[in-house]
Amino acid sequence: MNANHDSHEGDGFGTRAVHAGQPPDPLTGALMVPIYQNSTYRQRGPADPIDGYEYARTKNPTRSALERNLASLEGGRHGLCFASGLAAINTILNLLKSGDHVVAGDDLYGGTWRLFEKLYVGFGVTFTYVDLADLDALRRALRPNTRFVFAETPTNPLLKICDLAEVAKIAHAGGAKVVCDNTFATPYLQRPLALGCDIVVHSLTKYLGGHSDVIGGALIVSDDELAARLAFFQNAVGGVPGPQECFLVLRGTKTLHLRMDRHCQTAGRIARFLQSHPEVTKVYYPGLKEHPGHAIAAKQMNGFGGMISFVVKGDVERGKRVAARTRLFACAESLGGVESLIEHPPSMTHASIPAELRRARGLDDGLIRISCGVEDADDLERDLQQAIEAR
Repeated sequence: MNANHDSHEGDGFGTRAVHAGQPPDPLTGALMVPIYQNSTYRQRGPADPIDGYEYARTKNPTRSALERNLASLEGGRHGLCFASGLAAINTILNLLKSGDHVVAGDDLYGGTWRLFEKLYVGFGVTFTYVDLADLDALRRALRPNTRFVFAETPTNPLLKICDLAEVAKIAHAGGAKVVCDNTFATPYLQRPLALGCDIVVHSLTKYLGGHSDVIGGALIVSDDELAARLAFFQNAVGGVPGPQECFLVLRGTKTLHLRMDRHCQTAGRIARFLQSHPEVTKVYYPGLKEHPGHAIAAKQMNGFGGMISFVVKGDVERGKRVAARTRLFACAESLGGVESLIEHPPSMTHASIPAELRRARGLDDGLIRISCGVEDADDLERDLQQAIEAR
């Protein structure tokens, strides 16, 4: 955990992406933070570590640099990094006890739903799922024992949008804290802490890493006491990333703003193409004016992101065939890399959710999710066209 006291705090996003939390190495002047590949540190004497470095599970200089960098990008005071996004979410849930209640969005990453329902329900924690765009539904769902409201915006995979400022006001009035999974938007497009949220979650595997070569997660908070409680679990449970993973994410954050501009530009074009295709029945993209959350997204985001979901005519097999026929879009799970990806949520990322529940929440059998990379948009459009029209 590292409080964000950085000399680049007042600078622009791109400047902080490149420099925040990572001054040149004082020994050699190296511009990139070294990979401190060590497990322990020599201390000055018993229980007298240098700058708190005593054991690498607790603190590692490469991880410390990444935690400072992420805190700066999100406008928070403290960053904590983990071995995966789910490890980060699990750490938040470690704050709960039997009898506690969580209100969560009804369109969640399947792994998050699995963690809630297959693990924490067994510990006596209860969950209520609502469309957080419906503020009255949120009010009705809150209980005296509600500890967290867990939001994704845009959601995975239906790209729903909720008004984070309003959600935070309602949750705080009911005594609950707000967690926002900001993976799809990234801190370049959206900063939930500034909108009133208490904890921001990221899968570093996605846009922040950006190159499909690292697994990681992060939490960013501003409240010192909350940060200390989360840091205790980070150390006690030990689900932390290694220095190589932290080094790779630091490489990724340096170009986040450049990549996100390209992702957004390409996704906007592809969404309009899909909207006009006769074999596509629905397109989910908050940049389209027809999207029910468009106005809120335009208010709280600096761009609409690189993720699109759409539905093709036909059954589940038709959706799977389209996902399998692309040539540039790789059929793969995950998202946010420089290469474009395509997947079929009902059989891949959201297969852990029962089919009847998926359908009830609007996940059509023919739903396809794409992550637009940084390739030429003309080539990506042609690739989707041939995959959709192939018989």
